[in-house]
Amino acid sequence: MSARIAMPVLGVALLGAAIAVVWSKHEQRSLFIELQRLHAERDRLEIEWGQLKLEQSAFATHGRVEQTARVNLQMVVPRPDEVRIVKP
Repeated sequence: MSARIAMPVLGVALLGAAIAVVWSKHEQRSLFIELQRLHAERDRLEIEWGQLKLEQSAFATHGRVEQTARVNLQMVVPRPDEVRIVKP
């Protein structure tokens, strides 16, 4: 009688273990795909960050600041007689 009960219980346990293995492998593959996607996004963002740093350094050069001041803001260098030195 115990063998009649044990066999179906073992069969259900075996089926449960097989389903758990399949689910676990599927989850592992899904997480690996997500990891690869995140690595690709990180690489893309690092490239973009490097490009932005280069652009920032180009905009911060003395010549670029002076050109922007002259063209966009119509600023000019004052003549020596227009300069006032203020001392504390």
